[in-house]
Amino acid sequence: VQLQASGGGLVQTGDSLKLSCAASGPFLSSWSVGWVRQGPGKERELVANIRWGAGTTYYPDSVKGRFTISRDKGKKSVFLQMDSLKPEDTAVYYCAAGTSLGEYSRWGQGTLVTVSS
Repeated sequence: VQLQASGGGLVQTGDSLKLSCAASGPFLSSWSVGWVRQGPGKERELVANIRWGAGTTYYPDSVKGRFTISRDKGKKSVFLQMDSLKPEDTAVYYCAAGTSLGEYSRWGQGTLVTVSS
């Protein structure tokens, strides 16, 4: 399965942005699909994960209440709705998939999100 992320861009503080991740093939229902970001000079950070079959989600405290992950099984796509964006959300955002949360074996190419103050 190959992943293609899109939707990044330049926004202002407080704006919203929606990222998309399209898969070239089906995910197993047991798989997890997540969004991982890496800001300038920062470690990679998992910001959202969804179990493909069950639809259960995970968010770290840093984005909880602001980011929402969702999926469209028919379109083999995962989305990340980002609201109330902050400058510290500036990063390259990658979609990734694998057998469990955080254990990703498939990675997309990344899309840049820049939040200006």
